[in-house]
Amino acid sequence: MTKENGKQTRKKRSFLSRLLRTILVLCLLVGFYWCEQNLIVTEEVEAGAVPPAFAGMRIVVISDLHGKEFGKGNEILLSKVKKLKPDLIAITGDLVHEGVPLSIIPPLAEGLSQIAPTYYVTGNHEWATHQVPEIKELLTEGGVRVLSNEYILFKRDGQKLALLGEDDYNGPADQKTIPELAQEVRAKEGQDTYLLLLSHRNNRYKTYEEARIDLTLAGHAHGGQVRLPFTDGLIGPHREWLPEYTAGLYPLSHGEIFVSRGLSDQSPAFRLFNRPDLPLVILASAP
Repeated sequence: MTKENGKQTRKKRSFLSRLLRTILVLCLLVGFYWCEQNLIVTEEVEAGAVPPAFAGMRIVVISDLHGKEFGKGNEILLSKVKKLKPDLIAITGDLVHEGVPLSIIPPLAEGLSQIAPTYYVTGNHEWATHQVPEIKELLTEGGVRVLSNEYILFKRDGQKLALLGEDDYNGPADQKTIPELAQEVRAKEGQDTYLLLLSHRNNRYKTYEEARIDLTLAGHAHGGQVRLPFTDGLIGPHREWLPEYTAGLYPLSHGEIFVSRGLSDQSPAFRLFNRPDLPLVILASAP
C-alpha cells in the first residue's frame, strides 16, 4: 500500500467514524424526544386537610389528553391508572381536541369506569369542538359521571365531602359560577362540608379563593410545555412567557390548588423535560 493510499484509507475511516457518531447522537436525540412526548410519569402528592373520615382517599387526575392515545384504546394509560389503585378518577377537561374523532372516548370511558368511579368536567377545547353534548353523552354511556356545575355529596362517619364540577367558562355565558355553586353546597349541606372542586383552568385561582374551595384539581397549562430549573414552565396556555401555577400543589389564601401537567403534547407544541403526567392525589387529614 502506498503512502497516498494509506492517507485515503485513514480519511475514509475517520469519515465513517464521524458519520456513525453523528447517527448515534441523532438516534439518541430522537429517542429522548419520543420519550418526552410519550412515556407517562406517575407521581404521588398529599393534599387537602380533609375531614379524618376521608383521609387516604386516592384520586387519579387525568387532564389535557387532547385525543392522544397511549396504545390502542389507551390501554397503556388505563394500565397505569389501574396500578395506582384509585378510589376516584377525576378528568379535568380537554379530553379531546378540535378535529379528533370522538371514537377515542368510549374505550377510555369504559376502561376508567371499570377501575374506579370516574368524574369529568369540560375544558376549553371541548367547547371549541362544538360537540359538547355528544362528548358528554359518550362519556355517560361509558359509565363516567359528567359534572356540569353541580356536585356529588360523600358521607362517612357523619362527615361530608362535596365533589363539585365546573363546566369550563368557554361554555354558556349564563352558567352557574363557582362561588354560586359553593354557596349552594354550604347552604344545603352545612358550612363544615369539605369542598373538592374539579375545574379545568389553573389560572382562576382567585375565583377558587373567593369561593373558599378547600382543594381544586385543575390542568390547562401543560406544565408550561418546557420545564427548566427555577421556572414554572416557559410557555403558558395562551402562549404567554413564564406562566405561574402550572404544575403541582400550591397554597392559596383559602385552600389549595393542585395542577396536573397533563398528558398531551398538543402538536405543533412539544414537551421538554416535562413528560406526560399522571398524578395520584392522596387526601390528607388536617394536622
